[in-house]
Amino acid sequence: MTNLRDKKSKKKEQEYSVGRELWEYIKLIVIVVVVMVGLQKFVIINAQIPSESMENNIMTGDRIFGNRLAYIKSDPKRFDVVIFKFPDNESEYFIKRVIGLPGETVDIVDGKVYIDGSDTPLDDSFCKEEPLGVKDGHFEVPEESYFMLGDNRNVSRDSRFWNNPYVKKEKILGKAAVRYWPLTKISLIK
Repeated sequence: MTNLRDKKSKKKEQEYSVGRELWEYIKLIVIVVVVMVGLQKFVIINAQIPSESMENNIMTGDRIFGNRLAYIKSDPKRFDVVIFKFPDNESEYFIKRVIGLPGETVDIVDGKVYIDGSDTPLDDSFCKEEPLGVKDGHFEVPEESYFMLGDNRNVSRDSRFWNNPYVKKEKILGKAAVRYWPLTKISLIK
């Protein structure tokens, strides 16, 4: 009788042990999922580059992480590479370089960019190639908004071409931070 009771007791302990271990795994999986969703929603943004508009700095097909916290206590600065909601269709995310800041005028003449009537064009040495036949124009950036250009200006569809040419600060989702794919090109975004 004692032997039978011992066997039942051991069987219950094993069932309890397996059940408890299973419960621990489920809790761990739930915690990991909650942390990952929280990071994605509040800390990082994951983006894939769909076009050649930012080449040669960020190539088509590259995958990057952006920092959602970058502009909590500061504003975007000229030349920051940012991920934002496309002003003409907010369901799409774009990545471009900040060129015009709130309240500035941006003039594009023969592919060169001039800010607030300056005689000296912006340094665009990060651009893929000399802009050829790009759209010239005069733009007055509203307060709390930004003017964006791609680094590959010959093919980039950016603020020069949009129906709504300015990106409002609250539509900027994050500052591009790290290229993580392809693995051979892991690097910080400049």
